Amino acid sequence: MVQGTTYRMPAEWERQSAVQLTWPHKDTDWADMLDEVLVTYREMAREISQRERLIVVAPEGGAPGMLHVVCPTNDTWARDHGFITLLSSSSARLLDFKFNGWGEKFPADLDNAINRRLYDLGVVKGEYTDHLDFVLEGGSIESDGQGTIFTTSGCLLAPHRNQPLTRDEIEQRLKTYLCAERIMWIDYGHLDGDDTDGHIDTLVRICPNDTLVYVGSDDPSDPQYEDLRLMEEQLKSFLTMDGHPYRLLRLPLPRPIFDNDGDRLPATYANYLVINDAVLVPTYAQPDLDAEALRIIGEAFPDREIVGIDCRSLIKQHGSLHCCTMQYYPCPLSEGNGGLNNREMKINETNK
Repeated sequence: MVQGTTYRMPAEWERQSAVQLTWPHKDTDWADMLDEVLVTYREMAREISQRERLIVVAPEGGAPGMLHVVCPTNDTWARDHGFITLLSSSSARLLDFKFNGWGEKFPADLDNAINRRLYDLGVVKGEYTDHLDFVLEGGSIESDGQGTIFTTSGCLLAPHRNQPLTRDEIEQRLKTYLCAERIMWIDYGHLDGDDTDGHIDTLVRICPNDTLVYVGSDDPSDPQYEDLRLMEEQLKSFLTMDGHPYRLLRLPLPRPIFDNDGDRLPATYANYLVINDAVLVPTYAQPDLDAEALRIIGEAFPDREIVGIDCRSLIKQHGSLHCCTMQYYPCPLSEGNGGLNNREMKINETNK
């Protein structure tokens, strides 16, 4: 780690204290398909709450039958507006970055205020750290827990995020803010229909034992094929901190899924969620490819239950499981409450 640095960004597979969901409601983009997407959210909530605490953020009346943090919201993508947590041997640091709707594409003022409300209510614990002068989405970074951060140049250098900062200046800020030793930039990889400009959690995920799981295509006629091939070649060139190649596991690319206007949606198996003792994996009613993705992710996480969740509803708004969630970690000196106030949010028994 960086000399003199005591904090680090944990890996997602480390023990968690809670997962946050920001709940769909009638004033979000889910309005026309609210009943459909709520089926998926309730399934996510059941699986999470069986294994760890669940925080549900919603406006008043936004989550029927559930205890929740009352807070106005624009949308539901907790991965990108949620706190990013750092840990030391004795404390947690909650980093509050600016969320601006993926480069000012969508309204985000309400979502950008959620973290402060959670903190002020005492729902989450740790040292609040204000980085609201810097745009950073949780879906744009991956950590191995040991000082390496993966990201994509397509996203972090995209318009309306942190201009006029250069790549070198952004890298230095990431190292400082995330207490990282090195930043691994992925310069290729594109999914049609992606609003995020190439979030890493749709393309490449870091797993235990220096393993990278990534999406690839075997179909040269697919317009995404060449960019994903170049991404794969770049991953082959990456070395671990001790100078060894990463173990690479390639996920299949779902067969194309289109919206009602005929536009391709960014379906990906890489957008899975690691929780305590399980991995929740998006599926798309493509039995052969779904099974292959579950098998490969099980190979990356052999000690966890692999649970498939149908995400055909989520992909209609260009996201999936990881995009909808944000994990928190136990505050090391938190008197046994896992870093949360005793008002932690759980799914109601009637919905289990």
